[in-house]
Amino acid sequence: MEAIQEHTGLVYPLNRTNVDTDQIIPKQFLKRIERSGFGQFLFYHWRFDDDGNQRADFGLNNPKYENATILLAGENFGCGSSREHAPWALLDYGFRVIIAPSFADIFYNNALKNGIIPIQMDQEQLDKWMEQAEHSTLTLTVDLENQTVKNTEQQAVHFDIPAYHKEKLLNGWDEIALTLQHEDKIEEYENV
Repeated sequence: MEAIQEHTGLVYPLNRTNVDTDQIIPKQFLKRIERSGFGQFLFYHWRFDDDGNQRADFGLNNPKYENATILLAGENFGCGSSREHAPWALLDYGFRVIIAPSFADIFYNNALKNGIIPIQMDQEQLDKWMEQAEHSTLTLTVDLENQTVKNTEQQAVHFDIPAYHKEKLLNGWDEIALTLQHEDKIEEYENV
């Protein structure tokens, strides 16, 4: 997993609540055996029509959001099934940060395990950013070390993240990397 201390990125506003994992990555695209390649199918039924053509009425297809790496979303983002493919698709598409008022628990933990920073933000602040991102463009900087999100005017908003997950993200550690930190003890045990 890639370490992340600070991330500055263009914001894409997905002003929808209860976005479930089947909307994030539809079931017909879950046949891949590797973690990569899912980004092309992100929000597939919203981004494309039945013939595979881009829908002009879905914001992510707007060229102004082409390089967005921060996703703003409504409450209960990532609800539905526990598929880990949802954070894989978001990350593969290019999103490193998701900001929402609330997340489904399993999705929240899957995002953290895969190197995405899920930030819970109060609705009032989120609405302000959502409006800015919808009407022009918005760039935010997420400082994981200091747990702040700043806009271009350097107005900082604090967010909470469990210390355990923060340390893993800052260092780029997944569960395997954490286990390998005890490799000498594991070898010692195996040699007994």
